[in-house]
Amino acid sequence: MKKLVLASGNAGKLEELRAMLAALPLQIVAQGELGVEDVPETGLTFVENALIKARHATAATGLPALADDSGLIVDALDGAPGLYSARYAGSPTDAAANNAKLLQAMRDIPAERRQARFYAVIVLLRHPADPQPLIAEGSWEGEITFAPRGNGGFGYNPVFLDPAHGLTAAEMSAELKNRLSHRGKALAALRQRLAGQGL
Repeated sequence: MKKLVLASGNAGKLEELRAMLAALPLQIVAQGELGVEDVPETGLTFVENALIKARHATAATGLPALADDSGLIVDALDGAPGLYSARYAGSPTDAAANNAKLLQAMRDIPAERRQARFYAVIVLLRHPADPQPLIAEGSWEGEITFAPRGNGGFGYNPVFLDPAHGLTAAEMSAELKNRLSHRGKALAALRQRLAGQGL
């Protein structure tokens, strides 16, 4: 069994990634279990930040590393919070404060203009100098609610509505959310790439 380090310190994200990768013949270990701290995300795009995180984790551990960078993109806010989703309301990261700031920013936006999407890029590096990282992306189209709904998930899940199901991400079962989500789609694409390489 091959060992893969997940380059994240986000507990909710780690839980999702572990569940989605469970079927692969991999031993999954979080970077924190190996004493690796989060690295500053100084990139100007999601893919740059994912590469920074994966390269940091594989350099520190000597193991292949998988990193995700993701965020919420709201059309009426010109793409905000976007790259800065995790710290939209400032540091340290506070999901409730982020949601409150988002709903305040959207307070005068009517229902027909509340379109948004979750976007994720997942990067797999085999070693720090890997010249050909595996990169996959996924997006999840939805709308921003007028108030939080549901207690599941993490981050912006209570304010992100999937219109086709009539549920926020926080109201969904983990199984449904993982099937629909931006991260689930990106990981499915990555798994296809890995299968093509014999994993």
